[in-house]
Amino acid sequence: MFTLTRPDGYQISTDPTRLDLDRVHRWLATDAYWAIGRERDIVEHAFAGSIGFGVYRPGDGQQVAVARVVTDRATFAWLCDVYVDRAERGRGLGSWLAGAVRDHLAELGVRRIVLATLDAHEVYAKVGFSPVEPDRWMQLDQRVSQITGKEQNPASPLTVEA
Repeated sequence: MFTLTRPDGYQISTDPTRLDLDRVHRWLATDAYWAIGRERDIVEHAFAGSIGFGVYRPGDGQQVAVARVVTDRATFAWLCDVYVDRAERGRGLGSWLAGAVRDHLAELGVRRIVLATLDAHEVYAKVGFSPVEPDRWMQLDQRVSQITGKEQNPASPLTVEA
């Protein structure tokens, strides 16, 4: 497990027993544009298969931020579900968290980390992230059918409607 403490007492930990998944679910499902409506069991399942980073407030130890990393722990990682509680924003916690993730993954040997954001480019740029080359990267996004434009049911296979 990884733990890091800032001089002001905020602490980052990858201890999964410290993650408040009820709080994380509430943040993601109600206030994170990429996860609005995400169900609690999906949040739990996603964190069970990833490295979860929690940020904890000094004094009371309450969780105030989170990040999730999907990785092979050797060559590649995807940083996602980064969220800082609205009451704690403006303290540099997002950049500190992203930098700690970067450094922890480097210790594991991971040299490529990707993420997606609509509105926090400056948070990640502070710790070395830069835009990707669009002609190199591709995706398969099965949330919405590329053919029909309709949202897909995650429980059923991708289908093409006639």
